Amino acid sequence: MKIAEFTTSQLASSLRRSELLLTVGPFVARIKSNVTSLATDIALMYADFDVCSVDAFADFHIEVARETGLRRWIKPQVRFFFDGQPSFIPLPAAQAFAMLEWGLNWCVAAHCHQYLIIHAAVIEKEGKAALLPAPPGSGKSTLCTGLVMRGWRLLSDELALYDMEGGMIYGMSRPINLKNKSIDVIKQFAPSAVMTASVPDTTKGTVALLRPPLNSVLRANEPVRPSWIILPKYSPDARPDLAPYSRARTCMLIAEQSFNYDVQGVRGFEAIGKLVDQSQCYQLTYSQLDDAQRIFEELLAGGG
Repeated sequence: MKIAEFTTSQLASSLRRSELLLTVGPFVARIKSNVTSLATDIALMYADFDVCSVDAFADFHIEVARETGLRRWIKPQVRFFFDGQPSFIPLPAAQAFAMLEWGLNWCVAAHCHQYLIIHAAVIEKEGKAALLPAPPGSGKSTLCTGLVMRGWRLLSDELALYDMEGGMIYGMSRPINLKNKSIDVIKQFAPSAVMTASVPDTTKGTVALLRPPLNSVLRANEPVRPSWIILPKYSPDARPDLAPYSRARTCMLIAEQSFNYDVQGVRGFEAIGKLVDQSQCYQLTYSQLDDAQRIFEELLAGGG
């Protein structure tokens, strides 16, 4: 079954009973919650995702629960639990879905060491894939979203799962996390995009989640072999420019942006070298999504 086949009340009931097992790429998450709004947001953002039977194996057992006591009534808060243990400080109840998404990211980054986990977006078109690693504020998610809304397949906007043996990258095709000015930029660039309501005053500013396209979700289990590693750099009023980037510096950046590089040791070092060797490395400077889209299409057509 898919999430879209449930009514909101059925989803809420499954969440209360800890019977919602959501498939996200190579993982299954068993989700429990007594937060009513969470069912609505899951229905909106995960409509096309598969649901497993209640007795299936789950990689992650997570819960987003309302705080008890006075916090249940005065400035309500929610808390994230992993395997029954509280994992983060509580947040305002309005941030429940954002907490679920951030918590899922943490579950993968902190526990799935069969992959080298890179803080990067991954997109694909016509068999060619681009890895977009970048620190926060570089415009990575905005660029990823713009390209996905123009026909590129989404694997991830946040976590690239690199198979160190096979050299393939796996994704989860989960909702894209947009922040602050990026929200309005995407609303203007892609008016048909489906988003949650914007939530202000989070630790990341104002956030909204964007539903991944159907085709990306249906192909979530198709890994890619990266053709390009492209470092996005948003710069207001800058002329668009795609320039070759040093392989040595690319290696260093990917190591810095890997959540579990220190866990992998020599294996991780060798894997990054292999990843960079098999890819063309560039830095993209852009200020307008239309310009960035044109450059990506030219790159795709040229096969460079």
